[in-house]
This record gives sequence, C-alpha cells and structure tokens, in this order.
Amino acid sequence: MKIVIAGRPNTGKSTLFNALTGTRDALVHDRPGVTRDALGGVVRDRDYDIVDTAGLESARTGVAHDSTDVAVGAIAESDAVLFVVDGRVGLTDADLNWARLVRRKTKSPVLLVVNKSESASRMADTNEFYKLGFGEPVMISAEHKRGFDSLYEFMDNIANEKVEKKPVNTGKNERIKIAVLGQPNVGKSTFVNRVLGEKRQIVEDAPGITRDTVKIPTKFYGRDIVIMDTAGLRRKAGVIDDVETLSALKSLDAIEKADVVILMVDATRNIENQALSIAGRVYDAGKILCVALNKWDLVEPEIRDEKLLKLKHQFTNSFHQIIKPLILATSAETGTGVQNMFKRIYEQYDLANATVPTSMLNRIVEKLVDARQPPMSRLKRPMKIKFAHQVGHHPMRIAINVGGASDIPESYTRYLRRGIATELKWEHLPIIIEYKKADNPFD
Repeated sequence: MKIVIAGRPNTGKSTLFNALTGTRDALVHDRPGVTRDALGGVVRDRDYDIVDTAGLESARTGVAHDSTDVAVGAIAESDAVLFVVDGRVGLTDADLNWARLVRRKTKSPVLLVVNKSESASRMADTNEFYKLGFGEPVMISAEHKRGFDSLYEFMDNIANEKVEKKPVNTGKNERIKIAVLGQPNVGKSTFVNRVLGEKRQIVEDAPGITRDTVKIPTKFYGRDIVIMDTAGLRRKAGVIDDVETLSALKSLDAIEKADVVILMVDATRNIENQALSIAGRVYDAGKILCVALNKWDLVEPEIRDEKLLKLKHQFTNSFHQIIKPLILATSAETGTGVQNMFKRIYEQYDLANATVPTSMLNRIVEKLVDARQPPMSRLKRPMKIKFAHQVGHHPMRIAINVGGASDIPESYTRYLRRGIATELKWEHLPIIIEYKKADNPFD
C-alpha cells in the first residue's frame, strides 16, 4: 500500500514523514521548497509504503515545475493521500487549487491533515478547511507527534479494505542497497533515471538540485535493488548554505546504509581530491566501491586508454585497503556501460557473501607466513600466527589467532590482506583482518 503526503510548500510534510517513519531521512528546514524529489519510506511498526513529495507550486518552468510534476505523478499512483495544510496560516487559495488537482488525479481516499495544531490560541478557523472537500480535518502536530492515532486509523482501514499483506522477507531475495555518490552535476540523477527507466529524479544542468537522499526500490538487470540518489558533495570551503550542509551529511550517511557505493566522477575532468576522500570513506566503512567514469562518450577516443590508466593508477596509489579498485566507464545519458557495471557489482556482492573453508584459508595464510615471517615485537619476542578463519561478510572479515606478542604492525597486515585477496580473487573487495591473542593452555 502506497500512501503519499502532499500539499503546498512549508506545511510540515517532511516533518510528518520523519515522524511516521521513525527516521530523519527527509531533509527538514524552515525554508519552503527544500524537498524536491519523491522520498520513499515505510511507516514505523507497519508495512505501509509512504512517500514525501515536494510542495505543490504553480511554476511553469524550472526545478519547482519539475518537482511538482514528480509530486503529481506520485499522487496519481497512490492508494491514499495525506493532504497537509498549515493550521497556523489557515486556508489559502493555493490549498484550494491543489485540492482540486488532487481530486482530479486520484480516486483514492484523501485525509485532510491540519498540521501545526499544537496551540489552540495560534490556530486559524478550522471550519474553513471543510471548503477543500475532503471532509472532517484531522488536527495534528507533526513536530510533537500529536494526533497520530487518527492517521494510523485511516491507514489501517484502507489496508484492511484492500486486504493487502506484504510478503514476509525470508532473506533469500534481499534487496541490494546501492548508493550513488559524487560531486554536484556529475550525472547522478541522470544515472538513477537510466536505471529506473523513467524520469523519477529531477535533472538540471545546475548543481545542487538533489537535496534529500532518495531511496527507490526497483529491479534492474535481474536483481532486486534499492538505489539511493544523494545530494552532491562539495569541498567544505564551497559550502556556505546550511541546507547544503544537511544534504551533505545525509549523503555521507548513505555510505553506512549501503551495501555498494557507486562513486560517480566526470570523465571529462581531472579527478579531484574530493572524490578520493569519498572513496576513502567508503573503504573505511568496509563497503564495495565502484568508481563510475560518467560522460565517457564525451572523452576523445584517442585519449581514453591513457585517461583510464591514469585514473586507475591514481586510485590504486591512494588506498592501502584495496588491491584493485573497480573502475568502469559509462554514460548515464546514452546508457552505455550501465548494464555491464551492474553485472560487475552483482558479481562482487555475491563474492562478498561467500564463506571460505577454514582449511583453505589456513593454507593460504601458512603459505604467506612461510614466504615472509612476521617481524619481532617491540619486546623482541617472536610473533606466531596460529589459526585463521572467516568471521564476517560485507565486509569480508578474517580473524587470526596470534601466539606470543600480538602487536603485529600495519605493514604486515597489509601484506596478509593483499595475499589473501589475491589468492581468493577478492582484489576489488575490502578485507578486515582482526587479531585475537591465542589462549595459553597452561594458564
């Protein structure tokens, strides 16, 4: 069941979305028009899909026009609508106009929600809201989470009428969470639209169009995924707006929530330290990274080989956490290379889900230790690597039992990591090695 939150700008729709989902996924700010795309989530303690939309505006061109088109499309596809108005401001002509549009676009039930109703002394005349034609208004305060019982009752009644039950997730068909990150205007939203096969995300030449991290469940190239379009990340010196700061924080938070991160860079420009910094965050988080060289079709054919080699060298020399970064050329505009990219991503995801037999892992580690013994400890005691086994997936996590001193230097850990990754064909995957001091049987 899909429930859409709609209304004119600055009525508190995003605050309501966050309150109902129990998240902070929607960007909230006093400035109107902060939300631009349709942001999906799930109602907390229920299995209802809910969508936060941009404020409905009468602009004929530009971002506001595109945002309204996305919102209207969501309303048309909804099973129910929460039409939100501002109880402090009272009924406006814009509310009346958009209420008429909602009635034209959907035959689904609509609940009139009067937000910001926490103070009776500051409330406008509530009777005038009946003019919207949605029946009795429900008074709530999204900020203080008051009046939500009526919202839940409305949603539950619709769900019961539809007799719709969401299938239980057994984990056998779990969606792969893929976040698309990068600097502004490198083509992230165009790429997401290419994957979705529709203009779901707003695309403009100007940077900074996407502000929320938008999570969209879909199926692409035979697999169920959740693709996350994020706000562009600029250098701190270039960020002077607090909305952009909040957007950037949500983009970085997407790294933690993702299984795979696609770092999109503009192939027509030189790689910047900002992109390398993002890649470093992804590796440190133990996530699978794919660097997408977007706009590859605009690169002169005679310099492509040299450029690709230079970029691979730059990424490889910047990080010790990984042997061979996954760097692929693509064009979000034409679709070239997109399916191949997802094929490679799925291969790495499945590989990161594999369990290596302990006997095989120990043979590999024993071979590496024979070729290069661990150094002496600071106390001049020999270090003995005794036993290794895999203890985790996504990221790959190897536990190694160590006898004697256990302060193995990072240089030797890198040696083991590279050796294990090479033997097991994990060159594109982050590997974490943990040391455990072996128990003394005589203690």
